[in-house]
Amino acid sequence: MSCSVNAGARIAILNFELNDLTSLPNTPEELIRTASIKPLLEQALNEVGEYEIMQINAKTIAAENAGFGYLFRFNDVAAKLGKQFGADWVIVGQHGKPSFLYSHLLVRLICVKTQNLAGRYNIELKGNHEKVTQRSVKALAQKIHETVNP
Repeated sequence: MSCSVNAGARIAILNFELNDLTSLPNTPEELIRTASIKPLLEQALNEVGEYEIMQINAKTIAAENAGFGYLFRFNDVAAKLGKQFGADWVIVGQHGKPSFLYSHLLVRLICVKTQNLAGRYNIELKGNHEKVTQRSVKALAQKIHETVNP
């Protein structure tokens, strides 16, 4: 079963989870930075292509999410969630922070129709400045665009 979609694909982006493994985890600054990734990605995707961003409310996501990383690990559950809201694709991501010097975005692109993983991305962020996050999210959006529009 193919996952090809015409222009104007509908994409649901779930909030990124912070996986902070540092000795001072989950600082307010990192929580704010992680929360900024989803809106930055929505904007970046609309800069590289024509996409309809489907919003899934937090209450519905919480009802489907059995715990940290659950939707990230189970493509079928994330795909069913996206289908409820009319999405063609679902993006599930984590902001991993193994050290104070760098972090990375671990992102999965799931085809709702097939419930299969269509893309897996690992984008490194060197530093924690806003510009670093913006540049990395733009690179991620380009990779997603190339997968959705081969």
